[in-house]
Amino acid sequence: MERKKIILDCDPGHDDAVAIMLAAGSEELELLGVTVVAGNQTLENTVRNACNVLSWIGREDIPVYAGCPRPLVREKMVAADIHGSTGLDGPVFPPQTKFPEAEHAVDFLIRTLLAQEGDVTVITTGPMTNLALALRREPRIAEKIERILLMGGSLANGNVSPAAEFNILADPEAAHICFSAGRPVTMMGLDVTRKVLCTPEIVSRMAKLDTPAAQLFVQLMGHFCRTQKEVFGWEGGPLHDPVTVASLLDPGMVTLKGMNVQIDLSHGPSYGRTNCDAFDYLGLPHTAEVAVDIDAARFWDVIERGLRRF
Repeated sequence: MERKKIILDCDPGHDDAVAIMLAAGSEELELLGVTVVAGNQTLENTVRNACNVLSWIGREDIPVYAGCPRPLVREKMVAADIHGSTGLDGPVFPPQTKFPEAEHAVDFLIRTLLAQEGDVTVITTGPMTNLALALRREPRIAEKIERILLMGGSLANGNVSPAAEFNILADPEAAHICFSAGRPVTMMGLDVTRKVLCTPEIVSRMAKLDTPAAQLFVQLMGHFCRTQKEVFGWEGGPLHDPVTVASLLDPGMVTLKGMNVQIDLSHGPSYGRTNCDAFDYLGLPHTAEVAVDIDAARFWDVIERGLRRF
């Protein structure tokens, strides 16, 4: 079986950490590298977190590349209220043994994509700054991207403003560049990720696996679910980012609908909103496949299979 080539661009982040474990352990995916951006925490923290997660599961062979420390235009924002001062509060990692490569993430994206045959899916689970800057620096990489698969945006409400989801609001200009790059885009927004809440029952289910990956999952969710309850009042944290990787492993799990999607760059109260024309009011070409529903039971089955691997 030919493995699907992917690059995972992330800002770990508790849910990013689970996405890394899922991607790194899959027999169906070839993870070419992990590129890291500032988002859930500062770049120093998110890079360290990506390295520590890969070390925990014994995949120090997967290279990590540090990318952009701030957005293209707006001021930097972090999500310390959810992810804590380190970005991965909760687990206690051993002394760091894996470190990022010397090459910048944007240079890695350009070099790697130009060397491929247009068969790479670029997954972004944080602000889209690294990919946007790569597209601006070397437009030829666009034709080398099979699909941009992102966790971000929302058909309805945001999670950091009434209009905007965190990953998009953290760098709306970057999201605009990526959505308008002329490549297929698949958007996993809050409309589906809020349907996969990591309830205490789910945590107990994964704890029974008793693998190193499952142990890390339980430690991660201890902090993540607590802060989600404090901020949003939910009994379980929505496991946003792994929906991207899981959708590649079980494509029928998510229902998609083609839409014209535009990023609000107005700097007003709707700054960072993903304006999704679900009913084709504007009569414009579709620019993204937007997730509108998810089979939560199938999602958790994918997560369980992934956590069994390590």
